[in-house]
Amino acid sequence: MKIESMVLNEARNVTLTAYIQSVGGEFGGITRRPAVLIIPGGGYHFCSDREAEPVALPYLKAGYQAFILRYSLNEQAVWPNPLNDYEQAMERIRGEAETWHVVPDRIAVVGFSAGGHLAACAATMAAERPNAAILGYPVIDGACAHDYLTSAPDVPSAVDARTCPCFVFATRTDNLVPVENALHMVDALCRHDIAFESHIYSNGPHGLSTGDPCINSGRFCGRYPSWVEDSIDWLRDVLGGLNAGGLTEPRFGSRINGNREAALNLDCSMQFLMEHPEGRKVLDEVLGEGWKNACPAAARHVITLRDSLAYMGIPSETASDLEARLNAIPNT
Repeated sequence: MKIESMVLNEARNVTLTAYIQSVGGEFGGITRRPAVLIIPGGGYHFCSDREAEPVALPYLKAGYQAFILRYSLNEQAVWPNPLNDYEQAMERIRGEAETWHVVPDRIAVVGFSAGGHLAACAATMAAERPNAAILGYPVIDGACAHDYLTSAPDVPSAVDARTCPCFVFATRTDNLVPVENALHMVDALCRHDIAFESHIYSNGPHGLSTGDPCINSGRFCGRYPSWVEDSIDWLRDVLGGLNAGGLTEPRFGSRINGNREAALNLDCSMQFLMEHPEGRKVLDEVLGEGWKNACPAAARHVITLRDSLAYMGIPSETASDLEARLNAIPNT
């Protein structure tokens, strides 16, 4: 493994540390690797070492290249300096993708507490957005963020259709960042059809990092450390992973349905198609009036047309005709 440390902004003491694993040779068909950019917490006053290298290790073991960003702090942290630090780090990683054997469209950001706020801002506001975000006991709400950095923005209001898939975890008894922060993030993701996974563990204080005993001696539920392996497996769902032959395809992809695709399609939700004049017209013409009652009203925002057609027993020829006609309609 090669370790490189570089200064991104000398005046603000911003650094990026890269942990680069080899490819090929003993690693078989692996020629490039996905990557994680880790952003430690610390209330925008320091960068926690417990949320830096100890976090990088399990992702390295899973085959990722790992990077740690130590960003602007204290009086240097006036917004948008921290977000600019992230932008510079991500531009550097993607710009050096060939040298560092990184897949540029398989880079996840991993942030904790205030670093989770910065990671969430990267997922919702950045020009160089990550491809996935893992948010640990994150500061999310503007009111909470202002306790640590008065210029910090609110995150839920910035969630949009371009927000990447998110893995959000926290504890119900977090004694510094109320669990509502994580819940509000999940609610915003749900409202915008963004893929996510969430774990709210029953007990544990703030700042548990990986939950390893050598890092934190606090009392917390025994399930908490599972977030590490769960997040790695979740990344296989939305980005794909690695095996000896190289990169693997995502199990499910980064979207929960087809509502955000360039054209209408069978994977759009029923509710979405019902509210789209041209899409609704096509369904009326092909399926008649009965299609509207094919599923309970409460499920229409979740169930896709493809699943509804299967439930109704619609012939494959009709489904193919629908798909062709819908694909001809731009999704504006």
